[in-house]
Formats: sequence, structure tokens, C-alpha cells
Amino acid sequence: MLRASEACERGGFPTSSLVCEGFLGQAAATSVGLGMPNLPVALIPGHPGAQSVEELRANVRNVTAAQVIENLLKQPTEHRLEPEPGARDIVFRGTFEEVNAHFYEREWSDGLPIVPPTAEKIEEFLSFTDRAPDECLGILLPENRAATIWAVAANGVMAGCRPEYMPILVALIEAMADPTYGVEHSGNTPGSDTLIVLNGPIIKDLKFNYTQGVLREGFIANTSVGRFWRLALRNMAGFLPHKNDKATFGNTFRVVLAENEDALAKIGWPPNSVDMGFSAGDNTVTISRMTGGGVMPSVTGSTPEQMLPYLADGVAKQTGWEMVFTVGGLSFGTLRPVLVLSPILAETIARAGWSKHDVKRYLYEHARTPAWRVEAFTEKWLDFRIGSLERQVNLGRLPTVFHESNDPNRLVPIVLDPEDFVVLVSGDPLRTNAYSFAQNGYLGFPVAKRIRLPQDWAARVNKPGR
Repeated sequence: MLRASEACERGGFPTSSLVCEGFLGQAAATSVGLGMPNLPVALIPGHPGAQSVEELRANVRNVTAAQVIENLLKQPTEHRLEPEPGARDIVFRGTFEEVNAHFYEREWSDGLPIVPPTAEKIEEFLSFTDRAPDECLGILLPENRAATIWAVAANGVMAGCRPEYMPILVALIEAMADPTYGVEHSGNTPGSDTLIVLNGPIIKDLKFNYTQGVLREGFIANTSVGRFWRLALRNMAGFLPHKNDKATFGNTFRVVLAENEDALAKIGWPPNSVDMGFSAGDNTVTISRMTGGGVMPSVTGSTPEQMLPYLADGVAKQTGWEMVFTVGGLSFGTLRPVLVLSPILAETIARAGWSKHDVKRYLYEHARTPAWRVEAFTEKWLDFRIGSLERQVNLGRLPTVFHESNDPNRLVPIVLDPEDFVVLVSGDPLRTNAYSFAQNGYLGFPVAKRIRLPQDWAARVNKPGR
């Protein structure tokens, strides 16, 4: 909304952006990022979603309307932005504790101790990439900041990463800058957070955990790279709590999920990198924003037919309001639910001759939810009014499987196509547990990037003392 207002203002047309009370701070921060800190806004008291029509009308009549008129008729007060330090400027000198206090006060840290990003440490990170420090990987919303190699290195240092992780960090920022991912939605109110999936020989090169304890902190590579992502969102994209980050509750950062490619090779299933369009053996990162997740412990059975009903039930139950990304508005078919299988589960399924595609087909046919529940989300419980499933099918927006009868208890898929499911293999090789993530649709759509290694990678990684 504010981006549209900014374009109009630059074109000489006065604007007034309507902003709910809880988003005034975000509007101010976004305006700064747009380079126009004086964009006029008009307050809507409270939240329209919790007001009756009469209350909303009264608020607009008594508060909002007058501000809109004033904004359109009065030249806004000019505000000048404070200059920012240059990439190589020394911003502070002091002890470890003093540096951390300084960074925290300026909202450059996440509240945990950071490693002071000295020029020497940054240069060490830069030695693990052949790319120029000033190279721009993209412009990151909402603050329209140039994501440079230097900035990647600085935030990598702060997160506690090792210098040799630098190629992964660069690929992550390339993914963050990809418009398909939609980094601008990272501060939306459901508080979703990103899952990073790692593939390729680099998993073993850099000692990422891909067995017992996956998604648990305690391994430098998995943990520090996950933390880097949140610091990059803060310092490079500009997402700050109480400002551009409006998560109502929020998730903490997720450590990196590295796939168990040994287990995948053993059963003949492709790794996630191949599903994302790369070749087996490529080093890749995949990012996707998840609204939440849940474990399915103690999956019992010696055949797919015995095991998969439990898994399908867990996947279906994990997905609720996210169905709007399957059946609604401009987001038809953008939901990508994730199922993580422990290796022993994947091996048991594959032993029966099932492929990964067979698992996805089973989930499509059995991970379903009642039609009345979908329509309740889209017509009653949420402020996404998109029409009945029958109407969407009649308009040709949804396949007929979503309205094969008028029975409100009929079961419908949670995605449009079997390949919309993401199936990963990782975790304790000898535990029969699975995990399901609900995904945030196009507001964090899956994006994968190849990790570009510098020349003489093996020699650099295996250098004595590393």
C-alpha cells in the first residue's frame, strides 16, 4: 500500500494511506525504507477485523475521514533521513560487552551475544568467496537495501558462523532477494519463519548435522547459519520487532535442515535439490516460510499402507487456515506443505517399491479435510472472502475434485497437485518419527539456489587449523 502511495507522491499526486492503529510503527518504518519518511497516513482506530460495521463506520467518520482530507490538502512536513555509516566505517570501539550493548541499543542484534564484526574477521569470510565485496546480490524489501557480499560477511561474523560457510550465506541471500520468495512478507502478523534445507556434498564438507537431533541447536553449522538468516532479515532487509516485523507471536529462528543424502541414495529417491530443478550432487539451499510444525512420533508398520494413514492424517491436521493459499484469491495452488521422514520410515516405504512421487500421490489422495472446514476458513472465520468451492469450480479456478457433491462433509485435497507436497528425509536413522510443517504459500514461496564454491575449495576447507 505504501509503495503505491510512494509512486503516486513522486508523480505529483497527493495520497493518504489508511493504516490500522497497530501498524502505525510499521508504516513509519516502511516509509523510511522507501526514502519518503513523510508519507501521509490516516489512522483507523483499533482493528477492523474485530469491529462491527457500526463501530467501523463511527471510527472512520470521527477519526479517519478528517485525517484523509487534511493529508490530501496539506503539504506534509519535510523530514530528512539521518546518514548511515559506510560499509567499511568503524562504528564503535570497545570491549566485547560494550560492543554488544552498542549493537543491541541500535537494534543490530537479536538479543543474544554477537561476535563483533571486525574488519579482520569480515576479510576472513571474504577469503571464502571469489566475488567482489561490493557486489550487490539484490535489493531487499522493505527497506530497499542493497544486499552486498560485504554485508553478508558482516552478518555471518555476527551470527557466529565459520568463514567457510560464506558460500552458503551468499546463496541464502540470493534466495532472499528472489522476488518469487517474497521477502517483503517476512514481517506479516502470523509470524511465520523460514526453513532452510541444505543439499549436496557441502553437508559433509562443513560437518552439518543430518542425523539424530536435526532441527535441534547444538551444531555450529546448522545453528549459526539459521541465526544468520534472522540477522540478515533484521540488518539487511530491515525487519525489526515493533516496526516492520509485525509477528503477533512469532517463531524463533530454525536451524538448518540438512537432508540425509546417504539414505536417499540407498533407497533411490532424489534429494530435494533435484525436486527443485538441480542435478543430484549439486550443492543447494532451499528456503520456504513455515507457519508452524508438529511431530508424528512412533509411526508403526512394516508397509506403506500401514504407515501412511498416520502420516497423511498428521499432514492434513497441520494445515488449517493455510488452505487459503490453495483455494483463494490470487494465490491458487501456492501451498507447499512439508513432510520430513526419518530415514528408517523412508527405507520401509521404498522397500515396498514406492517412489517419492508415490508418497506425494498418497498424501494428495488421503491428506484431506472436510469441505465445510475449508469454506469456514474462507467465508466465516477469516477475512478472506473468496466465495464457495462450488463457485470457484464453476468459474474454472479450481479442479472438479473440490466440488464433486454438495455434501459439506466430503473430503477435499489440501493442495492442487500431488507434486505440491515437499517430502524430505533427515533425522535419527533408527527412529520411526516424522515431522510436518504448514507452509505460508506465496508469502515465502519455496526458492532454491545453487551454492557457488570458490576456486580451490577443497584446499581452503582442508587447510590445516580449520
